[in-house]
Amino acid sequence: MPPRPLPDNPNLEHLKHQARALQQRVRIADPDALTLVREFDPRGVSETAGPSAYADFPLSQAQLVIAREYGFPGWRQLREHLDIVAAYSRSPQPVDELPAGAAGDLAALATHFLNLACLTYTRDTPGRADQASALLAAHPDLATATLHTMAAVGEIEGVREVLARDPEQAQRAGGPFDWEPLLYLAYSRLGDTGPGRSALEVARLLLAAGADPNAGYLWRGMPSPFTALTGAFGGGEQDQPPHPDSLALARLLLEAGADPNDNQTLYNRMFTPVNDHLVLLFEFGLGTETESPWRQRMGTRYPSPAQMLQEQLRWAADHGMVDRVRLLLDHGVDPDGLGYHPIFGDRTAYQLAVGAGHHEIARLLADAGAATTVDPEMGSR
Repeated sequence: MPPRPLPDNPNLEHLKHQARALQQRVRIADPDALTLVREFDPRGVSETAGPSAYADFPLSQAQLVIAREYGFPGWRQLREHLDIVAAYSRSPQPVDELPAGAAGDLAALATHFLNLACLTYTRDTPGRADQASALLAAHPDLATATLHTMAAVGEIEGVREVLARDPEQAQRAGGPFDWEPLLYLAYSRLGDTGPGRSALEVARLLLAAGADPNAGYLWRGMPSPFTALTGAFGGGEQDQPPHPDSLALARLLLEAGADPNDNQTLYNRMFTPVNDHLVLLFEFGLGTETESPWRQRMGTRYPSPAQMLQEQLRWAADHGMVDRVRLLLDHGVDPDGLGYHPIFGDRTAYQLAVGAGHHEIARLLADAGAATTVDPEMGSR
């Protein structure tokens, strides 16, 4: 049995409870618990031992089984992973209304402004950016209240002055979502905020001062980071808008070293047939193994570049996106690859295309060497 994925926002105490529960079940020779131990730590049980043989089954061994069940070699590695998740996890909770009594408090206004100005993928209701623009017009001091508001607005001179005094502020998290300035810039949806302001120029200033082009966070502890690149491209299940300077900002980040194998970007943009993001990412090495800080942090919980693109191919084949299928195949994506997401099970792109009635896509895949066997039990979509 393959390892099962950790739950979103994995919690050490919950996993400790699982281990203690497993220990107790093994000690009473529960058959399912013994089967689990045999699978992930065969030394720990015997096919012939009687129930009394497990009366002293240790907690450390139960922890080892739980760790291996989730794909880790041991409990220590699981705990280290949870430490990383805790360090990078964020659960942005934007508010809709300015708190009572905060109208004259610039710090409170700045917090509310950033709440409204930025996508959070928690509650991106229409009109929030317009409310932020109206708030900025009513309180012009917001543009220079903090480096985070300056980044969201694109306030060039203010950012230049702050970074001249203290370049390390380019990497300093803060504001309502505990983000770095580059993330507020990339997720801002304000649009044109007037003369002397430019998201691209501010991004250059931040990057030159040491901002991380791979800056990001784990949304509610999920394994695919929401990076600055993700913010630039936008999209998602609610069709969130891209940054007003989407492609230019993405190119700037990629030139500065952002990893083109950005799984959340690929996921967010897969719902519509527009392929400009893929064209740009392929230009910078999408699909090839690169040094990735997020893969170093997340290990095998983060899909490989090949798996990312195989999943894109399966989705495109299932949803009739002919041009995307052609683009992916032209860049050498394995037509029989099974990606990583369980939604399609073991069905290949060809099987999905046939099941969905997308015959042109099925022909493209067959011409690219895809196996053309279709299991009749898989049925159609």
